[in-house]
Amino acid sequence: MINTLIGDIGHASVIVAFVAAIVSSYAYFMASRSNVEATGDNSWRKLARGAFYVHGAAVLMVVFSLFNIIYEHRYEYYYAWSHSSNHLPVHYMISCFWEGQEGSFLLWIFWHVALGVVLINTGKKNKVWEAPVMAMFSFVQLFLTSMILGIVIGDLKIGSSPFILMRDFMTDAPVFAMDPNFVPQDGTGLNPLLQNYWMVIHPPTLFLGFAATLVPFAFAMAGLWKGKFTEWVKPALPWALFAGVILGVGTMMGAYWAYETLNFGGYWNWDPVENAVYIPWLVLIGAIHTMVAYRRGKQGLKASYILVIASFILILYATFLTRSGILGNASVHSFTDLGLSGQLFAYLAAFAVMAVALLVYRWKSIPTTEKELSTYNGEFWVFIGAAVLCLAGFQVLATTSIPVYNSFLGFIGIESNAALPADQIEHYTKFQLWAGVGIAILTGIGQLLWWNKGENTKKTFLDAITIPGMLTLLFASLVIVLSKMGMLSETIDNPVYITLLVAALFAVFANLSIILNLLHRKVALSGGAVSHIGIALMLIGILFSSGYSNIISQNTSGMVYSREFPDDINRDNVLLWRNTPVEMDKYTVSYHGQYQEVKGVPEYVNRELLFPTADEYKAIARGDIKVGDKVYFKTGDTLDLESPENTYYQVQYKERDGEKEFTLYPRAQVNPNMGLLASPDIKHFIDKDLYSHVSSVPDPNEEKDWGELQEFDVAAGDTIILNDYVAVFNGIERIEKVPGVELAQGDVAVQADMKIMGERKNYHAHPVLMIKDQMMGRLPEEIADLGLRITFLNIDTENNRFKIGVNATQKDYIILKAMEKPFVNILWIGTIVMSIGFVMAIVRRNKEGGSTKKPATAPKQKRKVQAA
Repeated sequence: MINTLIGDIGHASVIVAFVAAIVSSYAYFMASRSNVEATGDNSWRKLARGAFYVHGAAVLMVVFSLFNIIYEHRYEYYYAWSHSSNHLPVHYMISCFWEGQEGSFLLWIFWHVALGVVLINTGKKNKVWEAPVMAMFSFVQLFLTSMILGIVIGDLKIGSSPFILMRDFMTDAPVFAMDPNFVPQDGTGLNPLLQNYWMVIHPPTLFLGFAATLVPFAFAMAGLWKGKFTEWVKPALPWALFAGVILGVGTMMGAYWAYETLNFGGYWNWDPVENAVYIPWLVLIGAIHTMVAYRRGKQGLKASYILVIASFILILYATFLTRSGILGNASVHSFTDLGLSGQLFAYLAAFAVMAVALLVYRWKSIPTTEKELSTYNGEFWVFIGAAVLCLAGFQVLATTSIPVYNSFLGFIGIESNAALPADQIEHYTKFQLWAGVGIAILTGIGQLLWWNKGENTKKTFLDAITIPGMLTLLFASLVIVLSKMGMLSETIDNPVYITLLVAALFAVFANLSIILNLLHRKVALSGGAVSHIGIALMLIGILFSSGYSNIISQNTSGMVYSREFPDDINRDNVLLWRNTPVEMDKYTVSYHGQYQEVKGVPEYVNRELLFPTADEYKAIARGDIKVGDKVYFKTGDTLDLESPENTYYQVQYKERDGEKEFTLYPRAQVNPNMGLLASPDIKHFIDKDLYSHVSSVPDPNEEKDWGELQEFDVAAGDTIILNDYVAVFNGIERIEKVPGVELAQGDVAVQADMKIMGERKNYHAHPVLMIKDQMMGRLPEEIADLGLRITFLNIDTENNRFKIGVNATQKDYIILKAMEKPFVNILWIGTIVMSIGFVMAIVRRNKEGGSTKKPATAPKQKRKVQAA
């Protein structure tokens, strides 16, 4: 039965949230114009707060309603049907919430509500900022809420509602013409690639970063609006740092998801959707540095305005890119167009025009300093660093936006067929690598100049740079020499890579010297140095894991696997027949069958032990299922499968010159709509990762090409040869249960007991012969390891002999790609270190923002002033 109540509640709540955002925005605007301190009239502010809280409560009700239709499997709603299914666990149902555009917009709205409530309550201490900042917040919420409004006025569509019914969305479907109350029994399910725990935490983290960029933008706009051109930096800086770390961590979570879920062989593929997040993060980091420089030396206020505004506008531009459908042919994971591209463009244009216009109008009023910056001034190198970050972002932006150029030119009547670079990884890398070199050098030089000032700045700087410089050269030389001696997986001889290595090591040692120098003073001041070390480590990790990634699964057989395969599959993959060892680099590798996840069993279960049933999520145990000495299920038990569409391929690695042996289970499924979806399995070592994924498998939906049936007339104890394997027929026994068949009174079932000696182990086959409802039926036994199907054909009761039929087929196989990624752990460690540094900086700046003291300056500079 169709439940329209929860959808009506959700849709009504969206309308309430939209109206409340309008009221809150207008009321905060009026509160900003009135002089509360002079008049004592606080009515507009109270109304605005109340309206924002009503907006927040309505948003929470929308969140509850949408999750309810997913969790309760209300497939009368299109959103639940198109993103969920009956067998998804709860944590993947959470992922279903934001898989669709409407849900992701709602997640973004929710985070704005949470941040808005924090700002309202912290703004009470400093009321001058609450009204103008929250006016901007509420205005943004007005636009975002309109994206899920789902109202059609004539030919105008405003937003897309997540609460639309199937019968209203699929009006042309014949089933709804016959039965308007039809409700599907199951949904289409969550995208298989999103069924990963990182997809539960990566999107909300990333959207929190999106939402947090609004805070410094709102403070900057409030500063321009109210004429407080310098005061906004102090309260906005902790929020900018917060947005920077959350956006950075969210981006790296996505990178790690790609690393362990996708099969493109790494954590970053320069896909336009990845770039759309990377660009505003670079600009925001540049903004943070100019804001810090202004707090210290009153330099760079105009640059701070430009970069803070640009970072938020770029977030909106990223939203437009990924949700308008404009990247449909350029990106593998952009959203499809819901008909909201015009609305998204209006959202982007409104804030871009408003922000730029206000900045231009106030430009001459923004104070500047006449102080000249020398090359031995820390602020000078901060600005250079910000410029490098912005140039790196612009290079990515210019290329990523090629589809936008084509669309715009087509809109004005000019045909354009500009294409993205054929090799996007090579295109972006050749520019971004040098940007990394520049950033690494500048983080070292800038920090040393920032914290080392004295009577003779040049001499002080040269003294400070000596030890980090010597350590850099020493360690870089050591790494290069060790690589040439063969003690590293690759020889480091590329001049560009050597340059990046030297620059990154210099950044590590320079910032480490700053931390050591601050230990006996005030370690809380070292947040910037810690985060810079993290960035340098990330660059080192990227250098080795990407620059020296080594494919070890080279095809050395001299044959082409298939002329239909691309060249890279035929060249960079190894063919593994089941149970046949193959030499691969320093390993002996062998493939040993297909496995599945069974609920309640801590390890994967061999598919040969699972008898399928009519319900694909249930199977019957062919034998005892145990791990170690513990039996989890006995023969004949009914099992629940976690994800029957996923197959895990057991691949065993053994070092030829050592005793190391381990097993990997790369996952794959043949999806009817998306083809082969393969996810790697990764063996982690201290100095590298061994990354393995399947590139091709036999199509499980194709009928196997079984050879001609061979019949054998045997008695108990006879030995026969089955396709070059020795088999012993031990006899028959009567059975009471047949997997997948209900035996009634009078039915009879017997099974043969055969032992087949394979290459690795002995196999037991139990083909079944039964008489059910006075008809003979046969249940053959398939031994995939050996490519055999054994059928119990008949019984000669007079002579006590038995007829066995055997078919042979091509043995099971997989085509595997394996690569080593040296020192990739340095990348993940660097991410953690960078995050710790950001948190330290946030704590420090937050305390500083809540006090009336002047900003902290360099310790040596303090001593100089005191001495004077």
